[in-house]
Amino acid sequence: MKSIKTSNIFTNMPDSLPSGKADFLLALSDAKGSSISACLDAEYLINEKLYSAEHFIQEPSPVVVTRAIHNLHPFASLEILNLGMERLPQHSTCALSVSEEMPLGCQNFNISPSEKLDARAIFTKGADAGRRYELKGNYLILAQSTNTPNTEIEAMLLALGYACNKGASKANHSNLDSLSEEMSSFEKLSLLGERTLLFYAGFILEASRRFHVVLAGGFEMAACLLVADKLREDIFMRVKSDNITLATTRWALEDKNSDIRAYLSELSYIPHAIFTDFSFKSSEITTLHQYDKGKVQESAGVGAALAYASQNQLSTQSVIEQIEYLIYTM
Repeated sequence: MKSIKTSNIFTNMPDSLPSGKADFLLALSDAKGSSISACLDAEYLINEKLYSAEHFIQEPSPVVVTRAIHNLHPFASLEILNLGMERLPQHSTCALSVSEEMPLGCQNFNISPSEKLDARAIFTKGADAGRRYELKGNYLILAQSTNTPNTEIEAMLLALGYACNKGASKANHSNLDSLSEEMSSFEKLSLLGERTLLFYAGFILEASRRFHVVLAGGFEMAACLLVADKLREDIFMRVKSDNITLATTRWALEDKNSDIRAYLSELSYIPHAIFTDFSFKSSEITTLHQYDKGKVQESAGVGAALAYASQNQLSTQSVIEQIEYLIYTM
């Protein structure tokens, strides 16, 4: 049966994730409170069941792909991080009420989506979590399910001084008018930042000092690396780049609206970055063909999940059949 091919983003040569089992963390953040997609992703990833809606709207979410791969070759652990949700997923641990004394395993960081963004505070919470995280498997996958428009992320990177923005301008984001050269990076990100990227930026700087961390995603996770690279200068910290990988999909890499290679080239180091070439061409479910047309945004860690499937010798057909089964029985 046909194997799943994973390659290096810069060289197109065969490449892979580390060997062994991976922990899987899915961060949820919905500052605008306009969608329940993140809530549904969490419910399905953990429970293989939707409680807050009867079915996915339009094409199946990428979380179905991630869950299918977990069923075929389980991750060492599945956990949800609540980084500011209006609506909490049912039957998952991030819905717990927590106190400051509770351990990381409770996965709730008391970040309110309605509060004014404090970039330094969220970055620090991420760094503390990365410092305390206890690895269950061999390495860690960090995924996200958020609804941040590309133009907002581009504006954030523009504010930090990066030159590779495609569409960010004052016309895209009025808060750019509020910035001044005297402001620190943290002050700028308090106006333009995104919770998940700030939290993960702190997390990876600390966690990668102890074990390998994989950022699951394309444009947003490339932006996360850029944020971390900029903020480490403010806190006088080195980045252990040999312990960091970005894992995305061919679909995201070929997205004409965001040049992932160009963004990654802005880093102060050459990152390890891979993409997985996966196709739903043989699937009997026509809505899945939307992925091959680049019409489904990458989320829920699907890039790293497919690379994980590749590393563990799962075939394309076995993954497709498991995805189809999950959709038919949903």
